[in-house]
Amino acid sequence: MPKKDIALKIIPLGGLDGIGKNMTAFEYGDDMILVDAGLMFPDEGQPGIDLILPDYTYVLENEEKLRGIIITHGHEDHTGALPYLLQDLTRKVPVYSSKLTLGIIQGKFDEHGIKNPKTREVSDGSTITLGAFTVTFFSMTHSIPAAFGVFIQTPAGTVMHTGDFKFDQTPIDGRRPNFHAINKFGAAGVDLLLSDSTNATRPGFTPSEASVGRDLRHVIKNAPGRVFVAAFSSHIHRLQQICDAAAAVGRKVVVTGRSMLTNTRVARELGYLKINEDDIIDAYDVDRIPDEKVVVLCTGSQGEPLSALARMATGEHKSLSIHESDTVIISATPIPGNEKSVQSIINALSKIGCEIYDKSKGTVHVSGHASQEELKLMLAMARPRAFMPVHGEAQHLRAHAALATQMGVPESRVFVLDNGDSLEMVKHKVRRGRAVESGVVYVDGGTVTEANPVVLRDRQKLGADGVITASVVVAKRGRSVSAVEVSGRGLSSSADDLLAGDAQDVVRAQVTKLLGDGDGASIDALRRGVRNSLSNLLWNKTHTRPMVIPVVMEV
Repeated sequence: MPKKDIALKIIPLGGLDGIGKNMTAFEYGDDMILVDAGLMFPDEGQPGIDLILPDYTYVLENEEKLRGIIITHGHEDHTGALPYLLQDLTRKVPVYSSKLTLGIIQGKFDEHGIKNPKTREVSDGSTITLGAFTVTFFSMTHSIPAAFGVFIQTPAGTVMHTGDFKFDQTPIDGRRPNFHAINKFGAAGVDLLLSDSTNATRPGFTPSEASVGRDLRHVIKNAPGRVFVAAFSSHIHRLQQICDAAAAVGRKVVVTGRSMLTNTRVARELGYLKINEDDIIDAYDVDRIPDEKVVVLCTGSQGEPLSALARMATGEHKSLSIHESDTVIISATPIPGNEKSVQSIINALSKIGCEIYDKSKGTVHVSGHASQEELKLMLAMARPRAFMPVHGEAQHLRAHAALATQMGVPESRVFVLDNGDSLEMVKHKVRRGRAVESGVVYVDGGTVTEANPVVLRDRQKLGADGVITASVVVAKRGRSVSAVEVSGRGLSSSADDLLAGDAQDVVRAQVTKLLGDGDGASIDALRRGVRNSLSNLLWNKTHTRPMVIPVVMEV
């Protein structure tokens, strides 16, 4: 087969079934690159799960082809799976990103004990060659500094990947999107565009980050007591505006929350966050300063139960507490699935009686993602021959696909994929390819485990109906029941009452019956009998289905 007829494969392994765990593989012959390696946080239906990663088995199976990993920006949903992936690879693969993103990632590497990773710093306009791939980075604006899009050239054709973006004309650090580069690539020819779909259902333009500063300053200036601001620790532009507002009205800044402390330290060391040394104080020194001179920067904008804001709202924080005279600003929008957690923190704060501001009470937050008019502008500049929406839930991908057809991309060349599906490009033309193994893996405690539905179902059942242990001792001589004990945890009161009398009688009767049948039942058959008889009794009397653990011993 002549070299030019080799297909470029575009394989999304994550990011197409929700907001998070973004990861896309690009494969051409014996070369492969990976764009992003993110994670997702679990929802209420996944008890005990700490993190969710994309299943990157396909990358591991082809790791000899992997030439490099490109990280577009420093958010968890683009970086969080990286330490787990690097631990699973058998050789060191270079990671390319901006100085800030590499600084944030280095903290993860230290936490996971990854020694001497191969990191390579790139900037706006950098071009690197990785096997058959030539990758050019261009600046984009997002809710974290130093975000990139990438333009990928291969012998089979070209792909532009926007990363997460919005078109902010007045960014806090003055680094605007590289419109010139996007137009230049568009003029040269973009065969396939992969574009951020998070806000594809939202009409109009996303407001500039600069619009937040005015309202934040107004609230901070007029608050009678201390001001607590909960924000994403990676949102350096937002943190800069909070620090600027505090300094302008003569308040000192206190930082609390593990990720907030880490990210503000990294951003200050690398020059992305600017605040005078004497304007920032330790949380333990806050009592020496009048309340009206303090702003507290904290984690907890998503209602995380162990975050600084959650602990302060419930009075469990080791050095800070919130009082009636204080003001709390929640400077973020709940990620889908986190609404209940955020509401429970707002309720806890309401009981304290403090003033609470979220985006419904002023411009204390704007999104970092492009709305419909910006997405259309991206399509107009890139002029792609084919289009694939990425980064979003099904409704966002569909809405973005509709925008692309409005902008003149033929419907036959608009591809809405699921994780694990693939596209193939040959001679600049794109078609659907064969699917690869995909899915999710869970981080459960310190271990990474396959997505086992049985384990999750058991946890959900335990959480809903509780557990019963039935212990039966069978005498070997005479094969008769010598003892029965039934106990339970987390049961309804009616189920608890049953355990005191009826449950033991039912178990004893069932085991006696099975032992009396023919040659007597095996231990496994006795366990099954105990489980079934108890389950039936509980369902008939209480309409609950606790987990039943039968223990049968021969003595």
